[in-house]
Amino acid sequence: MIEARPKGSRHRPVLIVLHQERSSAGRVGQMLLDKGYDLDIRRPVLGDKLPTTLEGHAGAVIFGGPMSANDPDDFVKAEIDWLDVPLKENRPYLGICLGAQMLARHLGAKVKARDDGKTEIGWYPLQSTERGRLLMRHWPQMVYHFHREGFDLPHGAELLATGETYPNQAYRYGANAWGLQFHAELTRAMMQRWVVHGEHRFCMPNAQKGREHLEGRMIFDPALKVWLSEFLDLVFEGKQAMAA
Repeated sequence: MIEARPKGSRHRPVLIVLHQERSSAGRVGQMLLDKGYDLDIRRPVLGDKLPTTLEGHAGAVIFGGPMSANDPDDFVKAEIDWLDVPLKENRPYLGICLGAQMLARHLGAKVKARDDGKTEIGWYPLQSTERGRLLMRHWPQMVYHFHREGFDLPHGAELLATGETYPNQAYRYGANAWGLQFHAELTRAMMQRWVVHGEHRFCMPNAQKGREHLEGRMIFDPALKVWLSEFLDLVFEGKQAMAA
C-alpha cells in the first residue's frame, strides 16, 4: 500500500514494514511524508512480499511488534534474511525495537532477555556515546520503551547511545544501517492504545504503570520529537548535525 503526500513527493518512497494489521508508521511516517517521501507500507505477517531490491526506494524502516526476533515464524526468518538487500545495496535502513533486533540477529549478535527478567516498559534514561554526540547535537535524556528483550552489539557496529538496564540502545552498522531499541515514533493516540492493550505487562520486573507512561510523555516527548526529526534527516539524507 502506498501512502502519498497530497502534493506529490520529492523522493522515492520509503519501504515501511509493520507487524500487525492495525499498526501504523506513527510519527516516523508523518515526518517522512512532511519531508517529501511517500510510504510503501507492507505487512509480511499478513502475506505481503518484500522487494528483491531497494533501487526504487529511498530506504526502509522495520518497526516493532509483539513477536521476538528469535521466533521460528517464517515471516520473522524471512525479514531477517531480507536485510541482505539494504546492506548489500548500501541503502538507508532503520530498525526500531524488533527491527533493530532483527538487524542484530542478521549480523550474528544475540537477542535475549536479561537473566533477572527486567524489562524496559515506560520512560528510561538515555546516554549518548562520544560517537553519538559527534553525529547528533540533541540526544533526548529520556526515551520510551516497550520491550523485554535486548541485543548484543553486532561485531563492527558503532554504539551511539546506551542505557542502564539494556546497554545497547542505538547503533550504526556501516554507512547506512541504524538500530534503535527505543520508540520515538509513537503519537499520543498510539501510546494510549499501547497502555490499554499492554496493561498486563506492567507487572513485569522494572515496568512502569500506565499513568507513568502518559505523564512521562507530557514531560519528555517534546525533546524526543525534535530529536527524531533530526535523526531521520541523518538516516535518509545524510544530514549530520555536528555537536556544538
